[in-house]
Amino acid sequence: MGSGSSSINNIPNAQELMKETGFSAAHILRLYERFEFLDKEQRGELRLEDFGAVPELALNPIGDRIISAFFSPGKETVDFASFVRVLAHFRPTESNRNKNGAQPEPANSRTGKLKFAFQLYDQDKDGKISREELLQVLRAMLGMQVTEEQLQSIAERAIQEADLDQDDAISFEEFRKSLEKVNIDHKMSTRFLS
Repeated sequence: MGSGSSSINNIPNAQELMKETGFSAAHILRLYERFEFLDKEQRGELRLEDFGAVPELALNPIGDRIISAFFSPGKETVDFASFVRVLAHFRPTESNRNKNGAQPEPANSRTGKLKFAFQLYDQDKDGKISREELLQVLRAMLGMQVTEEQLQSIAERAIQEADLDQDDAISFEEFRKSLEKVNIDHKMSTRFLS
């Protein structure tokens, strides 16, 4: 099951995943190898604890939220196809990719990346980022570096600036608008082959 014996032809639905996610055959093969590495018990699926072997997630203050994004509601495992679909959000955007109206917007589009980021905040999945949800992320990211009063102030200012309809929460559209000038592709991209 190592890199020497793996072939794109041995990966279930590889061609379909390449078409859906925009990953090349080399990317899919590399991701399959990583998936197999994490799947220590060779079950063909990953559990929450399998992600503990990813040091970047262990060090990330919101790593637990990122990991939970791999799992569908009520599911305790993730298969390879789902694993690849989530990782597609972090694929750099291709500016020359043709925009066919019949095709769904790719996960690595600006909107796809923003929706993924939004769900990391919107933990109750109500379509809004509440003050408490924002505070939870701020606490995780800033922790002991700032006081609780400073965190409250940061959250208050963020809500005031982004909350255009004055409902004391941030909708996806308000989130998108507040990040108009942010290079989300740069912030949410990783190179899959070094």
